[in-house]
Amino acid sequence: MPARPRRPRGPRELERSTWPEVPAGAWVLVPVGSTEQHGPHLPLNTDSVIAESVARLAAERLTAQCAGRPVLLAPTIAYGASGEHADFPGTVSIGHDALRVLLVETVRSLSLWAGRVVLVNGHGGNVPTLDAAVGRLRDEGHDVAWLGCGTPGGDAHAGRAETSLMLHLAPADVRLPDAVAGETRPLASLMPELIARGVRAVSPSGVLGDPAGATAEEGRAALEAMVSAAVRRIAAGRTDHRGRLLGPAAASAPARPTAGPAAPSVVARGEGAAR
Repeated sequence: MPARPRRPRGPRELERSTWPEVPAGAWVLVPVGSTEQHGPHLPLNTDSVIAESVARLAAERLTAQCAGRPVLLAPTIAYGASGEHADFPGTVSIGHDALRVLLVETVRSLSLWAGRVVLVNGHGGNVPTLDAAVGRLRDEGHDVAWLGCGTPGGDAHAGRAETSLMLHLAPADVRLPDAVAGETRPLASLMPELIARGVRAVSPSGVLGDPAGATAEEGRAALEAMVSAAVRRIAAGRTDHRGRLLGPAAASAPARPTAGPAAPSVVARGEGAAR
C-alpha cells in the first residue's frame, strides 16, 4: 500500500480534513472578514486576507505551544456588515442581522464537537454584530470568544497600515501606482457624516488615511504584533463581558473565563443595528 502523502507544515485546515481526522475537543479559529472596497489600490478581500493570515499563524503557534491540544483553522467567513461601503462597486454586504445569524449558527454547529471557538475578526464594521452574537452564544453556554486584528495607531481604512500588510501578505494584488491619499481627519470627527452618508460621501476614493510610505517590512512587523497578541489572548482565555479576549494588560478588568478590539469601526449605513 502506498504511503499516505504528508501534510504540508502549518495548522490543520478544517476544510481539507476528512471527518475521522477531526479530533473531538479541538480549538477552532474562524477568520471573519469582508468583501468590500479598499480604495483603488487594494483588493476587495483585504480584510479577509488579514483575518485568515492572523488566524493561520496563531493556530500554528498554538499547536506548537499547546502539546496535545489540536487547533484547527476553519474556512474564512468572507462576507460581513459593510453597508458603509455600499456605494462602491464590488462591495458585498450581508448586513448585521444576517451576519449575526451566520455567526450564531456557525458556532452552534462547531460546538457539537469543538472544544473552543475563537472568531478572528478583520473588519471593524463587524464589531457590533460580534459583540451581540458572541454574547448570546456565551449565554447559551458555548465556549466562544472573539478578537480583532487592529494595528494600534493605524489609519482607519485602506491607508498605510492595511497597504503595508497587503504588501507583505499579497503583494501581487496591490496596485501601488494607483494608491491615493484619502480623507485623513480623525475618525471621530468623520463619524457623524459616515453614519449619515457613507464612506463615498466623505472620501470619493474610498480611502480613510494615506497609503504613502507603506512597505512590506512594515506590514510584516504589524502582522507579527497581531499574531503575538492573538496567541497570548487565546492561550490566556480571559474575556470581557462581551466575549472579547483580553490581553495581559487588561487582566484587572471585569472578565469571565472562556467557555482586542478590531480596527476602528465605521458604522454601517442602511443596515439594522445588532439587537
